[in-house]
Amino acid sequence: MPLALLALAVGAFGIGTTEFVIMGLLPEVADDLHVSIPTAGHLVSAYALGVVIGAPLLAAVTSRMSRRTVLIGLMALFVAGNVLSAFAANYDYLLAARFLSGLPHGAFFGVGAVVATTMVAPERKARSVSLMFLGLTVANVVGVPAATLMGQHLGWRATFLGVSVIGVAAIASLALLIPHDHAHAPAVGLRRELAALRSVPVWLALGTTVAGFGALFSAYSYITPMLTDAAGFAEGSVTLLLALFGVGATAGNLVGGRLADHSLRGTLFGGLTSLAAVLALFPLLMTTEWTAALAVVLLGMAAFVTGSPLQLMVMEKASAGPSLASSANQAAFNLANAGGAWIGGLALAAGFGATSPAVAGAVLAVLGLGVAATAAMVDRRRAVPGRERVVATHVPHEAEALQH
Repeated sequence: MPLALLALAVGAFGIGTTEFVIMGLLPEVADDLHVSIPTAGHLVSAYALGVVIGAPLLAAVTSRMSRRTVLIGLMALFVAGNVLSAFAANYDYLLAARFLSGLPHGAFFGVGAVVATTMVAPERKARSVSLMFLGLTVANVVGVPAATLMGQHLGWRATFLGVSVIGVAAIASLALLIPHDHAHAPAVGLRRELAALRSVPVWLALGTTVAGFGALFSAYSYITPMLTDAAGFAEGSVTLLLALFGVGATAGNLVGGRLADHSLRGTLFGGLTSLAAVLALFPLLMTTEWTAALAVVLLGMAAFVTGSPLQLMVMEKASAGPSLASSANQAAFNLANAGGAWIGGLALAAGFGATSPAVAGAVLAVLGLGVAATAAMVDRRRAVPGRERVVATHVPHEAEALQH
C-alpha cells in the first residue's frame, strides 16, 4: 500500500476527532458561553449540516481542479474552521465556525477515496479506502478521548487548537506524499460528474448507506442510557465502553476492506445481515455487563464492515465521474446519523424501553438489505455479458456512465 494513504488517514483522523469531540465537551462549552446544554447540542447539528451541504457542493465546485489541490484546500478550510472555533467570541460565532468546519468533511472523504483507489491495483481498491477510513475509526479510540481530556483540563478552546495542529500536519503530509500525477490529473468536469450521479444504481447505493448506517445511529445515539439503565453500568464507565466501540469499528473497517476486495456485494450483504442480527439481540445482550460490553464491540464491527464496500460501490456505479457521488455518500452517512437518531428517539418516546432504539435499528438494517437486494437485481438486468461482479473500471463517456 502506498505511503500516500497515510496522509489521507491523518486528515481523516483530524476530521473524526473534531466531529465527535464536541459531544464530550458540551458541559464545558455551555458553561463558558452561558447557554444550556440542549442549546450547546446544536453545535453537533451545525457540523452535520455543514457536512450534508458541503459534501456535494464543494465536490461540484472543485470538479475541474486537480484532486491533490482539492484535498489540500479542503484541509486548509478544516483548519480555518477549527481555529475560528477556538477563538469564537460567543455561541453564535462558534455555531458558524462549527458549520464551516463541517463543510470540507464529506468532500475530503469523497475525493480522498477516489485518490486512494487510483493509487493501488484493482484487487486492492476496497483495502485502500478502508485504510483511509482507518483514521476516522482510530479517532474514536485515541483522538476523541485524548482531545476530551485536553478540553477538560486546558479548556475546550485548547481542544480545537490541538485539532488545528493535526490539520496542519495533514496538509504537510498531503503535499509531500500525494503522487505528483494527481497535481496535474485531467479534470473530469461538473457535467460528467452530474451525469454519473443521475444513475439509478448510484441512488440505490446511496439509499443503502442511509438505511444501513441509520440502523447504527438509531442504536448508537442512545447507547449511554442502554448501558446505564439496562445493563447497569455506572456513568463513569461509559467513556471506556465507547472506546470499545471504536476498537470494534476499527477491526470491522479493516476486515471489511479486505473481504470487499474478494466479494464487494457479498461483504455488503454479510455486514448488513450481521448488523441486523446484533441489533435484534441487543435486548438480550444488555441484561449483563459483560454481554453489554461485547454488544458494543460487535455493533462497531458489524456496522463498519460495510463502510468501505458502500463507498466503493457508489464510486464504481459513478465511475465516469466518481468524486461527486463519492462525496454524496458522505452526505448520506450524515443523513443516516440524523435520521437514525430520530427513529431511535421515536421508539424511546413511545415507551418501548431503553433497548428499543436497537430493535428499530434492526428494522432499518433489514430495510438496507432490501435496498441492496434491489440494487443487485437492477445490476443483473443491466449486466454486461461476461461481467459477473462489480469491478472498478474507467468509463470514458457520459452515456456509458448512465448504463451502470
